Amino acid sequence: MVAPATVNVDARGSVVIPARIRKLLGIEDGALLLLETRNGEIILRPAMVVATSKYSAERRAEFILNNAVDEDDYRNARSKVTQMGLDPDAIPHDRPAAPDPRVP
Repeated sequence: MVAPATVNVDARGSVVIPARIRKLLGIEDGALLLLETRNGEIILRPAMVVATSKYSAERRAEFILNNAVDEDDYRNARSKVTQMGLDPDAIPHDRPAAPDPRVP
């Protein structure tokens, strides 16, 4: 545990975390911190940024159509895409392969 440090809050509300504490915790220039309050205390923790993707309806339809494993599944996928208000034939995708008659 590190000895407590006294810091000032400036007119903008900024607080400087002392260098010895930043170094100890690995907080580098530009790091994001999450500020919380709990029981009248201020808690700072490292924040994690996770990239996310939001897929368009067309891209979701492509996933649905491409994941069909047989003709029945493909018909259901086409129905789902149609229910989404999209034309399945206008979505680039691969139909499931026909079953091999030589495989039992």
